[in-house]
Amino acid sequence: MQGTGIREQETAFFPNSQSLIPALHPMNILGLIPARGGSKAIPHKNIVPLAGKPLLAYTCEAALASCCLTRVVLNTDDPRIAEVGRACGVEVPFLRPAELAQDDTPILPVIRHTLAWLEEHDGFSVDVVVLLQPTSPLRRAEHIDAAVGLLLEKDADTVVSVVEVPHQFNPVSLMRLDEDGWLRPYQEGAMILRRQDKPRLYARNGPAVLVVRRGTLEGGELYGERTLPYEMDAASSLDIDAPDDLVLAEFWLQRR
Repeated sequence: MQGTGIREQETAFFPNSQSLIPALHPMNILGLIPARGGSKAIPHKNIVPLAGKPLLAYTCEAALASCCLTRVVLNTDDPRIAEVGRACGVEVPFLRPAELAQDDTPILPVIRHTLAWLEEHDGFSVDVVVLLQPTSPLRRAEHIDAAVGLLLEKDADTVVSVVEVPHQFNPVSLMRLDEDGWLRPYQEGAMILRRQDKPRLYARNGPAVLVVRRGTLEGGELYGERTLPYEMDAASSLDIDAPDDLVLAEFWLQRR
């Protein structure tokens, strides 16, 4: 695969992207926010208060501020989440069927069900899906637009937002216990101790933004052969998974 990702600070690579992308690429780009009602670590996580607003509101605001999205749809099985979504200005055309709202339900069938529903009931055929997890409150509209722009500019199948893995969590830095309880390098060979000598690695940051062409989804995949990264900084990559994450998110939101 030829191609290169884009860093957050390089979004200027797409000059005037907020107006040019829709004009140059007339296609239906769906912003899809999946927000299931069940949550174990944080009850009602998707609508838990954060800095005076429901957590879901931050993703709705970012999606509605994006200039690349044709429509923004909230997919949920929970009437309370649906009510919050409508109050935030996004569409909630249906409630997710119970069989697609289980703890172990993969996201791909949820996406494909949404596309089929919109086509059957609205005659709306989606070309590109932009999946926006509601647990990424620091992701902004410019992140969405840059990721979509990258997909179109590079003719990629998928663009996924990533964050650089801190050097202390790099596989070359990891340790394990052997059968006698002694600490050993996780990987065989000499340990790499200097930060600058370690390979740069990336992890999906939620992902906060996942842009996928319809053809890739119809092939049963989220990540096509031509997948590119969109790198975001660590603060913008914060994913709400535990109560302490809410404290950290409020700190960063207050510093904006």
